[in-house]
Amino acid sequence: MRLFTLPLLITLCIACVAYAYGGMHALSLIAILSILEITLSFDNAIVNARTLRLMSAAWQQRFIMWGIPIAVFGTRFVLPILIVAAATHISPLAITSLALFDAPRYSFYVHAAHDTIAAFGGIFLLLVSLSYFFDTEKTTHWIRAIEQRTSSWGAVPAIEVIITLSILLVCAYGKHDSAAAILFAGLIGVISFMSIDGVMKALGVENTHTLNAGILSFIYLEILDAAFSLDGVVGAFAITSSIVTIIAGLCIGALFVRACTVHFVRSRALDSLVYLEHGAHWAIFCLALSMFVSLFVPVPEMVTGTVGIIFVGLSYLSSQHALQSTHANTTRIPIR
Repeated sequence: MRLFTLPLLITLCIACVAYAYGGMHALSLIAILSILEITLSFDNAIVNARTLRLMSAAWQQRFIMWGIPIAVFGTRFVLPILIVAAATHISPLAITSLALFDAPRYSFYVHAAHDTIAAFGGIFLLLVSLSYFFDTEKTTHWIRAIEQRTSSWGAVPAIEVIITLSILLVCAYGKHDSAAAILFAGLIGVISFMSIDGVMKALGVENTHTLNAGILSFIYLEILDAAFSLDGVVGAFAITSSIVTIIAGLCIGALFVRACTVHFVRSRALDSLVYLEHGAHWAIFCLALSMFVSLFVPVPEMVTGTVGIIFVGLSYLSSQHALQSTHANTTRIPIR
């Protein structure tokens, strides 16, 4: 429980400040935003744990100490400003000024840059999920009818990239008014994933205790966190236009997600709950698809969050059933 001490203390401090300045209204907004962030990013904690458990104790500590400021201020404040600045051709300083002093106008620009945000996040998350399902070395399957086939199809070179780029082209073709922005953001997502994933494989996953591999793993986790959080940042403006309130709420959610990630690593939950990682990747796949769909029709964040929780919950129940079955088989006394 000590992992959750810092998130709880920071949550208490934020809640006290929010109540002092905005009363129950501000407190309720922060609570809603925190729940939204945790709901959308809980599967992120499971997937992050897969990479984090291969890293040294020092890099695990850096993931917490360095990663929290990056997750809170870098991913949820600075990154949206940079994306909005690039999409609107307005200087980052001017966008920052709008974020701090003209929240409604900043909210308008964030929603205007939605296609760029959705294309980058959707492409990156789709590659994360497809790379997992098309892994030819994956021998444990949860939804067997599908996962066994996708694992065998992984023998086709770069099949996940082919599928991802095909979806990107279809989305760009169907959205003529922002086709260039969708293609550019999507290609940035492909390049980001392939660069880091390729270098990590070249170094060897088993060598993630080394400095270079540790840095690359850390960068990969931060980009993955960014891809998850961008959709939540856009959705947060549907709840409130106050950037301070949004950062406070998403900060609390991000802290608990990070704590859950480390908990999964230290408790070795992924070793005993064999299907939990599968459920998380199915949730990521659905989140990626929802980002693509949101290019054409609005998709409520609570819908994608609920779908993710359902997949993770079902995979948890399946894992518990498999664990109990294994335990029963190993402890059964033969009848003579």
